[in-house]
Amino acid sequence: MRKQKVLLVDEDRVLCSSLAFQLTERDYEVASLYSGQGVLELLAEETPDLLLLEQGMADMDVLEVLRQAKKLDEDLNVILMTASEAPDVAVQALRLGAFECLRKPINTDELVLVVERALETGQLKREVAQLRLERPGRFSIDDIIGRSRDMKQVLAMVRKIARSEAGTVFIQGESGTGKELVAKAIHCESSRANQPFMAINCAAVPEALLESEIMGHERGAFTDAKVLRKGLFEMADGGSVFLDEIGDMPLAMQAKLLRVLEERSFRRVGGTRDIRVDVRIISATNRDLQKAMAEKTFRNDLYYRIGVIPIVLPPLRDRREDIIPLAEHFIALFNREFGKKVRGISRMAEKILTEYDWPGNIRELKNVIERSVILECEDTLLVENLPAELIDRTVGRSGPLNFRLPVEGIDIEDVERELIRQALEMADGNQSQAARLLNLGIDALRYRMKKFDFM
Repeated sequence: MRKQKVLLVDEDRVLCSSLAFQLTERDYEVASLYSGQGVLELLAEETPDLLLLEQGMADMDVLEVLRQAKKLDEDLNVILMTASEAPDVAVQALRLGAFECLRKPINTDELVLVVERALETGQLKREVAQLRLERPGRFSIDDIIGRSRDMKQVLAMVRKIARSEAGTVFIQGESGTGKELVAKAIHCESSRANQPFMAINCAAVPEALLESEIMGHERGAFTDAKVLRKGLFEMADGGSVFLDEIGDMPLAMQAKLLRVLEERSFRRVGGTRDIRVDVRIISATNRDLQKAMAEKTFRNDLYYRIGVIPIVLPPLRDRREDIIPLAEHFIALFNREFGKKVRGISRMAEKILTEYDWPGNIRELKNVIERSVILECEDTLLVENLPAELIDRTVGRSGPLNFRLPVEGIDIEDVERELIRQALEMADGNQSQAARLLNLGIDALRYRMKKFDFM
Protein backbone atom coordinates (compact mmCIF):
# COMPACT_ATOMS: atom_id res chain seq x y z
CA MET A 1 0.00 0.00 0.00
CA ARG A 2 1.22 3.51 -0.83
CA LYS A 3 2.41 5.52 2.15
CA GLN A 4 0.79 8.92 2.56
CA LYS A 5 3.28 11.72 1.91
CA VAL A 6 3.67 14.71 4.21
CA LEU A 7 5.72 17.75 3.16
CA LEU A 8 7.16 19.49 6.24
CA VAL A 9 8.42 23.06 5.87
CA ASP A 10 10.21 24.80 8.77
CA GLU A 11 13.37 26.92 8.93
CA ASP A 12 14.09 25.46 12.38
CA ARG A 13 15.96 22.36 11.27
CA VAL A 14 16.04 20.83 14.74
CA LEU A 15 12.26 21.09 15.15
CA CYS A 16 11.78 19.97 11.55
CA SER A 17 13.89 16.89 12.18
CA SER A 18 12.00 16.09 15.38
CA LEU A 19 8.58 16.39 13.77
CA ALA A 20 9.74 14.39 10.75
CA PHE A 21 10.88 11.60 13.07
CA GLN A 22 7.52 11.55 14.89
CA LEU A 23 5.59 11.31 11.63
CA THR A 24 7.92 8.74 10.09
CA GLU A 25 7.45 6.57 13.18
CA ARG A 26 3.74 6.53 12.34
CA ASP A 27 4.49 5.17 8.87
CA TYR A 28 4.10 8.38 6.87
CA GLU A 29 6.54 9.31 4.13
CA VAL A 30 8.00 12.67 5.15
CA ALA A 31 9.93 15.17 3.04
CA SER A 32 11.48 18.27 4.66
CA LEU A 33 12.15 21.70 3.16
CA TYR A 34 13.40 24.92 4.73
CA SER A 35 12.18 27.73 2.44
CA GLY A 36 8.93 28.98 0.90
CA GLN A 37 10.36 29.11 -2.63
CA GLY A 38 11.48 25.51 -2.33
CA VAL A 39 7.91 24.51 -1.45
CA LEU A 40 6.43 26.11 -4.56
CA GLU A 41 9.10 24.58 -6.79
CA LEU A 42 8.40 21.13 -5.37
CA LEU A 43 4.61 21.52 -5.60
CA ALA A 44 4.97 22.38 -9.27
CA GLU A 45 6.58 18.95 -9.72
CA GLU A 46 4.52 16.73 -7.40
CA THR A 47 1.64 16.90 -4.94
CA PRO A 48 1.97 15.59 -1.38
CA ASP A 49 -1.03 14.41 0.61
CA LEU A 50 -0.46 17.11 3.25
CA LEU A 51 1.59 20.29 3.66
CA LEU A 52 2.83 21.30 7.13
CA LEU A 53 3.84 24.96 6.83
CA GLU A 54 5.69 27.09 9.41
CA GLN A 55 4.99 30.82 9.53
CA GLY A 56 8.49 32.15 10.20
CA MET A 57 10.14 31.68 6.79
CA ALA A 58 12.55 34.45 5.87
CA ASP A 59 12.31 34.31 2.07
CA MET A 60 8.50 34.46 1.63
CA ASP A 61 5.40 35.48 3.53
CA VAL A 62 3.66 32.32 4.74
CA LEU A 63 0.22 33.49 3.60
CA GLU A 64 1.59 34.06 0.11
CA VAL A 65 3.06 30.55 0.10
CA LEU A 66 -0.33 29.23 1.20
CA ARG A 67 -2.14 31.22 -1.49
CA GLN A 68 0.22 29.97 -4.23
CA ALA A 69 0.07 26.38 -2.95
CA LYS A 70 -3.75 26.37 -3.11
CA LYS A 71 -3.57 27.76 -6.64
CA LEU A 72 -1.39 24.82 -7.64
CA ASP A 73 -3.72 22.31 -5.93
CA GLU A 74 -6.96 23.62 -4.45
CA ASP A 75 -7.60 20.27 -2.74
CA LEU A 76 -4.24 20.24 -0.94
CA ASN A 77 -4.71 20.18 2.84
CA VAL A 78 -2.39 22.64 4.60
CA ILE A 79 -1.69 22.87 8.33
CA LEU A 80 -0.13 26.16 9.43
CA MET A 81 2.22 26.24 12.42
CA THR A 82 2.63 29.72 13.87
CA ALA A 83 4.33 31.38 16.84
CA SER A 84 2.35 34.59 16.30
CA GLU A 85 0.04 35.84 19.05
CA ALA A 86 -1.99 37.79 16.49
CA PRO A 87 -5.29 35.98 15.80
CA ASP A 88 -5.65 37.57 12.34
CA VAL A 89 -2.85 35.34 10.96
CA ALA A 90 -4.89 32.23 11.71
CA VAL A 91 -8.08 33.86 10.44
CA GLN A 92 -6.48 34.83 7.14
CA ALA A 93 -4.93 31.38 6.77
CA LEU A 94 -8.29 29.67 7.30
CA ARG A 95 -9.90 32.04 4.79
CA LEU A 96 -7.25 31.04 2.26
CA GLY A 97 -8.17 27.40 2.78
CA ALA A 98 -5.83 26.12 5.51
CA PHE A 99 -7.12 22.94 7.14
CA GLU A 100 -5.95 23.95 10.63
CA CYS A 101 -3.70 26.44 12.43
CA LEU A 102 -1.54 25.27 15.35
CA ARG A 103 0.31 27.52 17.78
CA LYS A 104 3.93 26.89 18.70
CA PRO A 105 5.31 25.30 20.75
CA ILE A 106 3.84 22.28 18.98
CA ASN A 107 2.23 19.55 21.08
CA THR A 108 3.20 16.31 19.31
CA ASP A 109 0.04 14.37 20.25
CA GLU A 110 -2.20 17.17 19.00
CA LEU A 111 -0.16 17.54 15.81
CA VAL A 112 -0.41 13.81 15.03
CA LEU A 113 -4.18 13.83 15.55
CA VAL A 114 -4.62 16.86 13.29
CA VAL A 115 -2.36 15.27 10.65
CA GLU A 116 -4.38 12.03 10.80
CA ARG A 117 -7.65 13.94 10.49
CA ALA A 118 -6.38 16.00 7.55
CA LEU A 119 -5.11 12.92 5.73
CA GLU A 120 -8.36 11.02 6.35
CA THR A 121 -10.35 13.97 5.00
CA GLY A 122 -8.14 14.15 1.92
CA GLN A 123 -8.37 10.39 1.37
CA LEU A 124 -12.16 10.46 1.62
CA LYS A 125 -12.35 13.32 -0.89
CA ARG A 126 -10.21 11.33 -3.32
CA GLU A 127 -12.30 8.19 -2.84
CA VAL A 128 -15.56 10.04 -3.45
CA ALA A 129 -14.08 11.74 -6.53
CA GLN A 130 -12.89 8.38 -7.85
CA LEU A 131 -16.28 6.77 -7.25
CA ARG A 132 -17.96 9.58 -9.16
CA LEU A 133 -15.56 9.06 -12.06
CA GLU A 134 -16.11 5.32 -12.12
CA ARG A 135 -19.87 5.46 -11.72
CA PRO A 136 -22.26 8.28 -12.51
CA GLY A 137 -24.22 9.34 -9.46
CA ARG A 138 -23.29 8.16 -6.02
CA PHE A 139 -21.72 5.18 -4.28
CA SER A 140 -24.22 2.34 -4.07
CA ILE A 141 -24.86 -0.26 -1.42
CA ASP A 142 -24.79 -2.72 -4.33
CA ASP A 143 -21.01 -2.25 -4.34
CA ILE A 144 -20.85 -4.21 -1.06
CA ILE A 145 -20.32 -7.90 -1.84
CA GLY A 146 -22.93 -10.05 -0.16
CA ARG A 147 -24.45 -13.07 -1.92
CA SER A 148 -25.23 -15.08 1.20
CA ARG A 149 -28.76 -15.01 2.59
CA ASP A 150 -27.65 -13.32 5.82
CA MET A 151 -25.83 -10.52 4.00
CA LYS A 152 -28.69 -9.97 1.57
CA GLN A 153 -30.96 -9.40 4.57
CA VAL A 154 -28.42 -7.06 6.16
CA LEU A 155 -27.99 -5.03 2.97
CA ALA A 156 -31.77 -4.74 2.51
CA MET A 157 -31.95 -3.25 6.00
CA VAL A 158 -28.98 -0.96 5.32
CA ARG A 159 -30.70 0.39 2.22
CA LYS A 160 -33.90 1.16 4.14
CA ILE A 161 -31.98 2.85 6.96
CA ALA A 162 -29.85 4.91 4.59
CA ARG A 163 -32.89 6.37 2.88
CA SER A 164 -34.73 7.04 6.15
CA GLU A 165 -34.42 10.08 8.39
CA ALA A 166 -33.02 8.03 11.28
CA GLY A 167 -30.65 10.21 13.29
CA THR A 168 -28.75 7.31 14.89
CA VAL A 169 -27.57 3.99 13.50
CA PHE A 170 -25.78 1.24 15.42
CA ILE A 171 -23.55 -1.38 13.74
CA GLN A 172 -22.35 -4.47 15.58
CA GLY A 173 -19.87 -7.03 14.31
CA GLU A 174 -16.54 -8.66 14.92
CA SER A 175 -13.35 -6.84 13.98
CA GLY A 176 -12.82 -6.87 10.22
CA THR A 177 -16.44 -7.50 9.19
CA GLY A 178 -16.72 -4.19 7.31
CA LYS A 179 -18.47 -1.88 9.79
CA GLU A 180 -16.89 1.29 8.42
CA LEU A 181 -17.69 0.28 4.84
CA VAL A 182 -21.36 -0.13 5.81
CA ALA A 183 -21.27 3.24 7.60
CA LYS A 184 -19.92 4.93 4.45
CA ALA A 185 -22.54 3.16 2.34
CA ILE A 186 -25.30 4.44 4.64
CA HIS A 187 -23.94 7.97 4.27
CA CYS A 188 -23.39 7.82 0.50
CA GLU A 189 -26.83 6.32 -0.16
CA SER A 190 -28.61 8.95 1.94
CA SER A 191 -29.78 12.49 1.30
CA ARG A 192 -26.63 13.59 3.17
CA ALA A 193 -24.32 12.13 0.52
CA ASN A 194 -22.97 15.50 -0.63
CA GLN A 195 -22.18 16.58 2.94
CA PRO A 196 -19.14 15.57 5.06
CA PHE A 197 -18.57 12.07 6.44
CA MET A 198 -16.28 12.31 9.47
CA ALA A 199 -14.92 9.25 11.26
CA ILE A 200 -13.03 8.64 14.49
CA ASN A 201 -11.87 5.49 16.26
CA CYS A 202 -12.78 6.04 19.92
CA ALA A 203 -10.28 3.39 21.05
CA ALA A 204 -7.35 5.01 19.22
CA VAL A 205 -7.57 8.51 20.69
CA PRO A 206 -6.25 9.24 24.22
CA GLU A 207 -9.06 9.91 26.69
CA ALA A 208 -7.75 13.42 27.40
CA LEU A 209 -8.04 14.39 23.72
CA LEU A 210 -11.22 12.55 22.70
CA GLU A 211 -13.67 15.26 23.77
CA SER A 212 -11.66 17.93 21.97
CA GLU A 213 -11.58 15.80 18.82
CA ILE A 214 -15.33 15.25 18.81
CA MET A 215 -16.61 18.53 20.28
CA GLY A 216 -13.78 20.92 19.43
CA HIS A 217 -12.33 23.48 21.83
CA GLU A 218 -12.15 27.21 22.40
CA ARG A 219 -8.87 29.08 22.42
CA GLY A 220 -7.37 28.93 25.91
CA ALA A 221 -9.59 26.02 27.01
CA PHE A 222 -6.45 24.20 28.17
CA THR A 223 -2.69 24.69 28.07
CA ASP A 224 -2.14 23.71 24.43
CA ALA A 225 -5.38 25.21 23.06
CA LYS A 226 -3.72 28.10 21.22
CA VAL A 227 -6.50 28.59 18.68
CA LEU A 228 -10.21 27.80 18.37
CA ARG A 229 -10.72 24.39 16.84
CA LYS A 230 -13.87 22.82 15.45
CA GLY A 231 -14.63 19.20 16.33
CA LEU A 232 -16.07 16.41 14.21
CA PHE A 233 -19.69 17.26 14.95
CA GLU A 234 -19.25 20.84 13.82
CA MET A 235 -17.28 19.94 10.71
CA ALA A 236 -19.80 17.26 9.74
CA ASP A 237 -22.86 19.52 10.10
CA GLY A 238 -25.42 18.34 7.55
CA GLY A 239 -23.58 15.04 7.07
CA SER A 240 -22.64 11.99 9.14
CA VAL A 241 -20.26 11.22 12.01
CA PHE A 242 -18.97 7.66 12.39
CA LEU A 243 -17.95 6.74 15.95
CA ASP A 244 -16.03 3.49 15.55
CA GLU A 245 -15.41 1.30 18.63
CA ILE A 246 -17.89 3.28 20.70
CA GLY A 247 -17.76 0.47 23.26
CA ASP A 248 -14.31 1.77 24.27
CA MET A 249 -15.50 5.33 24.85
CA PRO A 250 -14.81 6.52 28.44
CA LEU A 251 -17.88 6.88 30.69
CA ALA A 252 -17.45 10.65 31.08
CA MET A 253 -17.52 11.08 27.32
CA GLN A 254 -20.50 8.75 27.03
CA ALA A 255 -22.54 11.15 29.19
CA LYS A 256 -21.62 14.09 26.93
CA LEU A 257 -22.45 12.12 23.80
CA LEU A 258 -25.85 11.25 25.25
CA ARG A 259 -26.59 14.97 25.63
CA VAL A 260 -25.69 15.54 21.97
CA LEU A 261 -28.01 12.73 20.91
CA GLU A 262 -30.90 14.03 22.99
CA GLU A 263 -30.54 17.76 22.35
CA ARG A 264 -28.66 17.83 19.03
CA SER A 265 -26.37 20.47 20.48
CA PHE A 266 -23.07 20.60 22.32
CA ARG A 267 -20.44 22.95 23.69
CA ARG A 268 -16.84 23.07 22.66
CA VAL A 269 -14.35 22.33 25.44
CA GLY A 270 -14.05 25.59 27.38
CA GLY A 271 -17.10 27.03 25.63
CA THR A 272 -20.20 28.65 27.09
CA ARG A 273 -22.38 28.67 23.97
CA ASP A 274 -24.51 25.76 22.73
CA ILE A 275 -23.85 24.87 19.10
CA ARG A 276 -26.67 23.12 17.24
CA VAL A 277 -25.82 20.62 14.53
CA ASP A 278 -27.72 18.36 12.16
CA VAL A 279 -25.70 15.15 11.90
CA ARG A 280 -26.51 11.48 11.57
CA ILE A 281 -24.50 9.60 14.19
CA ILE A 282 -23.42 6.13 13.10
CA SER A 283 -21.73 4.16 15.86
CA ALA A 284 -20.10 0.74 15.77
CA THR A 285 -18.43 -1.73 18.09
CA ASN A 286 -17.04 -5.25 18.18
CA ARG A 287 -17.71 -5.49 21.93
CA ASP A 288 -20.64 -7.14 23.66
CA LEU A 289 -22.38 -4.04 25.02
CA GLN A 290 -24.84 -6.11 27.07
CA LYS A 291 -21.87 -7.48 28.98
CA ALA A 292 -20.30 -4.00 29.16
CA MET A 293 -23.49 -2.61 30.70
CA ALA A 294 -23.52 -5.42 33.27
CA GLU A 295 -19.92 -4.53 34.11
CA LYS A 296 -20.85 -0.81 34.38
CA THR A 297 -18.39 0.20 31.64
CA PHE A 298 -21.11 1.29 29.21
CA ARG A 299 -24.15 3.41 30.04
CA ASN A 300 -27.56 1.77 29.71
CA ASP A 301 -29.24 5.01 28.62
CA LEU A 302 -26.68 5.59 25.87
CA TYR A 303 -27.05 2.00 24.63
CA TYR A 304 -30.82 2.35 24.33
CA ARG A 305 -30.38 5.70 22.58
CA ILE A 306 -27.88 4.52 19.95
CA GLY A 307 -29.38 1.04 19.55
CA VAL A 308 -32.76 2.11 18.15
CA ILE A 309 -31.82 0.68 14.74
CA PRO A 310 -29.16 -2.04 15.13
CA ILE A 311 -27.37 -3.65 12.21
CA VAL A 312 -25.56 -6.91 13.01
CA LEU A 313 -22.85 -7.90 10.51
CA PRO A 314 -22.27 -11.67 10.41
CA PRO A 315 -18.68 -12.95 10.65
CA LEU A 316 -17.17 -14.34 7.47
CA ARG A 317 -17.30 -17.93 8.77
CA ASP A 318 -21.12 -17.61 8.83
CA ARG A 319 -21.31 -16.35 5.23
CA ARG A 320 -19.02 -18.75 3.40
CA GLU A 321 -20.83 -18.17 0.10
CA ASP A 322 -19.24 -14.71 0.08
CA ILE A 323 -15.62 -15.85 0.56
CA ILE A 324 -14.77 -16.60 -3.09
CA PRO A 325 -16.60 -13.53 -4.51
CA LEU A 326 -14.71 -11.37 -2.00
CA ALA A 327 -11.43 -13.09 -2.87
CA GLU A 328 -12.06 -12.49 -6.60
CA HIS A 329 -12.83 -8.83 -5.85
CA PHE A 330 -9.55 -8.44 -3.97
CA ILE A 331 -7.63 -10.26 -6.74
CA ALA A 332 -8.94 -7.73 -9.27
CA LEU A 333 -8.04 -4.89 -6.88
CA PHE A 334 -4.46 -6.07 -6.36
CA ASN A 335 -4.02 -6.98 -10.01
CA ARG A 336 -4.48 -3.28 -10.76
CA GLU A 337 -2.29 -2.16 -7.87
CA PHE A 338 0.63 -4.51 -8.55
CA GLY A 339 0.33 -4.94 -12.31
CA LYS A 340 -0.49 -8.66 -12.01
CA LYS A 341 -2.71 -10.87 -14.22
CA VAL A 342 -4.13 -13.43 -11.81
CA ARG A 343 -7.42 -14.52 -13.39
CA GLY A 344 -8.68 -17.29 -11.14
CA ILE A 345 -8.26 -19.48 -8.06
CA SER A 346 -7.29 -23.15 -8.16
CA ARG A 347 -9.82 -25.69 -6.94
CA MET A 348 -7.75 -26.64 -3.89
CA ALA A 349 -7.05 -23.00 -3.02
CA GLU A 350 -10.80 -22.32 -3.19
CA LYS A 351 -11.44 -25.27 -0.89
CA ILE A 352 -8.93 -24.02 1.69
CA LEU A 353 -10.19 -20.43 1.52
CA THR A 354 -13.78 -21.59 1.94
CA GLU A 355 -13.13 -23.99 4.84
CA TYR A 356 -10.92 -21.64 6.86
CA ASP A 357 -12.74 -19.89 9.73
CA TRP A 358 -11.27 -16.38 9.17
CA PRO A 359 -11.02 -15.07 12.75
CA GLY A 360 -9.91 -11.72 11.28
CA ASN A 361 -12.86 -11.75 8.85
CA ILE A 362 -12.76 -9.70 5.63
CA ARG A 363 -9.68 -7.75 6.71
CA GLU A 364 -7.73 -11.01 7.12
CA LEU A 365 -8.99 -12.33 3.77
CA LYS A 366 -7.89 -9.12 2.05
CA ASN A 367 -4.40 -9.40 3.58
CA VAL A 368 -4.11 -13.07 2.52
CA ILE A 369 -5.14 -12.29 -1.07
CA GLU A 370 -2.77 -9.30 -1.23
CA ARG A 371 0.13 -11.53 -0.11
CA SER A 372 -0.85 -14.31 -2.53
CA VAL A 373 -1.20 -11.98 -5.54
CA ILE A 374 2.21 -10.44 -4.84
CA LEU A 375 3.84 -13.89 -4.73
CA GLU A 376 1.89 -15.44 -7.62
CA CYS A 377 3.73 -15.80 -10.93
CA GLU A 378 1.01 -17.72 -12.79
CA ASP A 379 -2.46 -16.67 -13.96
CA THR A 380 -4.09 -18.76 -11.24
CA LEU A 381 -3.83 -18.30 -7.48
CA LEU A 382 -2.34 -21.57 -6.19
CA VAL A 383 -2.23 -23.22 -2.77
CA GLU A 384 1.53 -22.81 -2.51
CA ASN A 385 1.15 -19.03 -2.21
CA LEU A 386 -1.36 -19.17 0.64
CA PRO A 387 0.04 -18.75 4.16
CA ALA A 388 1.22 -22.05 5.67
CA GLU A 389 -0.69 -21.48 8.92
CA LEU A 390 -3.94 -21.07 6.99
CA ILE A 391 -3.38 -24.36 5.14
CA ASP A 392 -2.37 -26.22 8.30
CA ARG A 393 -5.43 -25.06 10.24
CA THR A 394 -7.77 -25.97 7.40
CA VAL A 395 -6.27 -29.38 6.60
CA GLY A 396 -5.99 -30.29 10.28
CA ARG A 397 -9.71 -29.78 10.98
CA SER A 398 -10.88 -33.08 9.54
CA GLY A 399 -10.05 -35.02 12.75
CA PRO A 400 -9.60 -38.81 12.87
CA LEU A 401 -9.98 -40.81 9.65
CA ASN A 402 -13.53 -42.03 9.09
CA PHE A 403 -12.43 -45.37 7.65
CA ARG A 404 -13.38 -48.94 8.55
CA LEU A 405 -11.41 -51.96 7.43
CA PRO A 406 -13.54 -54.17 5.13
CA VAL A 407 -14.27 -57.67 6.49
CA GLU A 408 -12.61 -59.17 3.43
CA GLY A 409 -9.46 -57.13 4.11
CA ILE A 410 -7.59 -54.70 1.81
CA ASP A 411 -4.17 -54.25 0.23
CA ILE A 412 -2.38 -51.58 2.28
CA GLU A 413 -0.48 -50.43 -0.80
CA ASP A 414 -3.77 -49.65 -2.57
CA VAL A 415 -4.68 -47.38 0.35
CA GLU A 416 -1.27 -45.72 0.26
CA ARG A 417 -1.43 -45.22 -3.52
CA GLU A 418 -4.87 -43.59 -3.25
CA LEU A 419 -3.74 -41.25 -0.45
CA ILE A 420 -0.71 -40.16 -2.49
CA ARG A 421 -2.97 -39.51 -5.49
CA GLN A 422 -5.45 -37.47 -3.46
CA ALA A 423 -2.73 -35.41 -1.78
CA LEU A 424 -1.12 -34.50 -5.11
CA GLU A 425 -4.52 -33.57 -6.52
CA MET A 426 -5.41 -31.41 -3.51
CA ALA A 427 -2.02 -29.68 -3.70
CA ASP A 428 -2.34 -28.97 -7.43
CA GLY A 429 0.77 -31.10 -7.99
CA ASN A 430 2.89 -29.18 -5.47
CA GLN A 431 5.03 -31.86 -3.83
CA SER A 432 5.96 -29.84 -0.75
CA GLN A 433 2.30 -29.17 -0.02
CA ALA A 434 1.30 -32.77 -0.70
CA ALA A 435 4.02 -33.95 1.71
CA ARG A 436 2.65 -31.58 4.37
CA LEU A 437 -0.89 -32.96 3.86
CA LEU A 438 0.40 -36.49 4.53
CA ASN A 439 2.77 -35.46 7.32
CA LEU A 440 5.70 -36.84 5.30
CA GLY A 441 9.12 -35.50 4.48
CA ILE A 442 9.64 -34.51 0.86
CA ASP A 443 12.07 -37.39 0.25
CA ALA A 444 9.61 -39.89 1.72
CA LEU A 445 6.87 -38.58 -0.57
CA ARG A 446 9.09 -38.79 -3.66
CA TYR A 447 10.06 -42.35 -2.77
CA ARG A 448 6.37 -43.32 -2.72
CA MET A 449 5.64 -41.37 -5.89
CA LYS A 450 8.30 -43.39 -7.73
CA LYS A 451 7.04 -46.57 -6.13
CA PHE A 452 3.47 -45.99 -7.43
CA ASP A 453 4.50 -44.53 -10.81
CA PHE A 454 3.45 -40.93 -10.07
CA MET A 455 6.81 -39.67 -11.35
